Amino acid sequence: MDTRHLRYFVTVAEERHFGRAAQRLHMAQPPLSQQIKQLEEQLGTQLLIRTTRKVELTPAGELLLNRARVLLEEHEQLARDVRTVGEGASGVLRLGSTGSATYRVMPRIIAATSQKMPGIQLNVHGELLTPQMEEALIEGRLDVAILRPPVSSSQVEYQLVEEDKLSVALPAGHRLAQQEIVTISELADLDFVCYPQSSAVTTITFEACRRAGFIPRVAQVARETSTLLTFVAAGLGIGLVPTTNYLPHSDRITFRPLANAPAVDLALAWKAGNDSALVRHFLDLCATTLPQEGS
Repeated sequence: MDTRHLRYFVTVAEERHFGRAAQRLHMAQPPLSQQIKQLEEQLGTQLLIRTTRKVELTPAGELLLNRARVLLEEHEQLARDVRTVGEGASGVLRLGSTGSATYRVMPRIIAATSQKMPGIQLNVHGELLTPQMEEALIEGRLDVAILRPPVSSSQVEYQLVEEDKLSVALPAGHRLAQQEIVTISELADLDFVCYPQSSAVTTITFEACRRAGFIPRVAQVARETSTLLTFVAAGLGIGLVPTTNYLPHSDRITFRPLANAPAVDLALAWKAGNDSALVRHFLDLCATTLPQEGS
């Protein structure tokens, strides 16, 4: 018993007439009658009572009609669901994100995904460092990542979407908070709260400080932006962070721009060779949602 037989049977049962059912199915009546006979033979029971004027259902036919309608609808829904997933319009996408993107980029991506790809469920892993996300992409634990280049593996591809500038986060009441702009050399004698050494932001921070003639004195290390800012608010040091306009503000933290501030890129990354329709559709959506570098 296949779906073709069920569809023929349901049509005859609904029309109660082989001629009208054949017209509805765009086929001749004799082949339709033969298909129904084959179905009855397969099931070993009579489904229809045929007369010269009409068709009636047997009790077995009534049962099959009710069940067949459900099965055909489920079959059609399954086909639609599979087609939708295959086209990348539905499914679960695992998205990794660097900490500072949580406040600036992620809200726009999530809103756009909800509006334009409502069949997508985003499984977000936030506050990750670039090496963590790079490894997760290669191992297949993440589908897409919002990270800060560079990446070390040729197995990861990425598209730059934004360029940030580093600013300094200062404890409230700090002497440098009275200035409109701060130079990196003015930070030479201060304690720093930094991301781990593997962080792209930390690499850029140390290089900027080296050019200014000093090595940062690291008092605390924080893996997450929220934790870094908590340490700054507690007075344990200052921190260099990107995108201050979108970071959570507090009366215990003052953000100030840096003169000749170093740039930190933000990129969308994925595993090279990933031909998933879901990933492609998501990347296309992000490309129209996020400003591309240089635009």
